Amino acid sequence: MSIWGKVIGGVAGFALGGPLGAILGAAAGHAVDRRRGEDVPEGLISDEAKQVAFTVAVITLSAKMAKADGQVTRDEVDAFKEIFNIPPQEMAGVGRLFDEAKQETEGFEPYAQQVAHMFAHDRAVLQELLGGLYHIARADGVVHPAELGFLRRVADIFGFDDREFESILHGCGGSAQAGATDADAYKTLGVSPDVTDDAVKKAYRDMVREYHPDKLVGQGLPQEFIDLANERMAAINAAYDKVSKARGIK
Repeated sequence: MSIWGKVIGGVAGFALGGPLGAILGAAAGHAVDRRRGEDVPEGLISDEAKQVAFTVAVITLSAKMAKADGQVTRDEVDAFKEIFNIPPQEMAGVGRLFDEAKQETEGFEPYAQQVAHMFAHDRAVLQELLGGLYHIARADGVVHPAELGFLRRVADIFGFDDREFESILHGCGGSAQAGATDADAYKTLGVSPDVTDDAVKKAYRDMVREYHPDKLVGQGLPQEFIDLANERMAAINAAYDKVSKARGIK
């Protein structure tokens, strides 16, 4: 069964109150990893079950993100579809879950909290999820204050401070775009313009090490999230290049 089939199997559980626990319950047959023919203690979440939970959380948070300003636009729905390559035969089921979740903005915190717990040691995953939500928020050409508030709350749950939050947003459409300013570049790198050259280099190296797309490949995330990570890595490189040239850093 594909990941989408397992997700759709959990829709009923979601409707009955979840949040992710119900979805993981639907994937209980996959929660124990027996790939090597050995038993793992019951209750240990396998990579496959984590992927199911992550995917459901993304759908739910995406729908509630789109609803944050009071209405869900076609552009936002299209942006959601860009994040996932959903098989045609599963589109109706995913749509039901999205429609259920978008009924109201309230109730998103448990999903964000459980994903933050599952990926507490994989901040790159949380960063790309936040970046995907921002991708939806700006799909209609404007980021509403309510949407920005939603993003800030999710970032807080994920453990990102204000500087990291600004860096993620600027890296998802700031420094890599034509017309980006030096200030945008510094925000993408997560440093202020008055830091030393060595601090700029260190910030860049740290970001490459922590958020390189290769780190996401082993997490079993959808390819579209890997693509978002590649875009962010391009933004980080562009920001460093811009700052380096302005400072004369070799």
